[in-house]
Amino acid sequence: MISAEQATQALSDLRDAGSDRSLLDLGWLDQVRVSPPRAVIRLNLPGFAQGQRDRIVNDARTRLLRLEGIEDVQIEVGQPPSQGGIGQAGHGQAAERQAIPGVKQVIAVSSGKGGVGKSTVAVNLACAFANQGLRVGLLDADIYGPNAPTMLGVADCTPEVSGSGDNQCMQPIETCGVAMVSMGLLIEENQPVIWRGPMLNGIIRQFLYQVNWGERDVLVVDLPPGTGDAQLSLAQAVPMAGVVIVTTPQQVALQDARRGLAMFRQMGIPVLGVVENMSAFIPPDQPEKRYALFGSGGGKTLAEAFDVPLLAEIPMEMPVQAGGDQGLPITRAKPDSISAQQFIALAERLSPAVQASR
Repeated sequence: MISAEQATQALSDLRDAGSDRSLLDLGWLDQVRVSPPRAVIRLNLPGFAQGQRDRIVNDARTRLLRLEGIEDVQIEVGQPPSQGGIGQAGHGQAAERQAIPGVKQVIAVSSGKGGVGKSTVAVNLACAFANQGLRVGLLDADIYGPNAPTMLGVADCTPEVSGSGDNQCMQPIETCGVAMVSMGLLIEENQPVIWRGPMLNGIIRQFLYQVNWGERDVLVVDLPPGTGDAQLSLAQAVPMAGVVIVTTPQQVALQDARRGLAMFRQMGIPVLGVVENMSAFIPPDQPEKRYALFGSGGGKTLAEAFDVPLLAEIPMEMPVQAGGDQGLPITRAKPDSISAQQFIALAERLSPAVQASR
């Protein structure tokens, strides 16, 4: 039977492309466990090494699958190794999480899959925080599908940019009581973003640290769906109050939401709770009726499975869709609607996380 020591030895020649040091010595690969037919390793990549992730994962999997009796390789995501202080980690990137000047708390909104209304939740949560009198920022980190400018009615705006290189600074767009930056403000309407991981990591760090956020009680970050580079970049760059997981009651959404929630747990990011979006459809001519188009109880099941709060069950109402298309978030356009009241309640439930450092 293959042992953990033999599996570790099989990985010993994997090296960092920059320093040519062993990944095992760097601490980027550890916790090698073998239980045939499966081998499990943990991958702890610092931010500057994210561009090597695919190569490292593929090489590690190839080497382990060559071992007799190993048919499956599972790779977990762990914390990047400590570099001892906030100094530079050899490739010009910060070794530890760095706070954003002037920003007191960061709350991320994430989902396992697309199409669950994550951006709608992020935008309306930001607006609901602003309605509480908080100074709010919104970072649209969905680089490949930036929707926040349209939802806030500022798709035609272009932010002011001053300086160049490391001294470049962007002025966020102010609307609905929220200061917002998005890739959607920097590209043409139909222009695709075709970037690999390192470029994605770079623009997210620019949005975090090279934007004049001013004094903000909370920065809401709208993450792209999935468990990829954007999530890793944010989690490794900046300290966060926590993350909100958005799902629909549908089983396929719940499956992906579980993976996303587990990823943040593995990375040591607090999970503030679950938001079940599209919990039921409310017809405009019969507001007393509820139709569970995507099933029911999924958000509660997910929250209970991970022992986190179910923060909100937000129904489907036509003004939510209309407001998103017209740049009028429902929390601003129709604050008395059922959906808006759920968003407002969500912001109130998250207030303790925001108030923690005020």
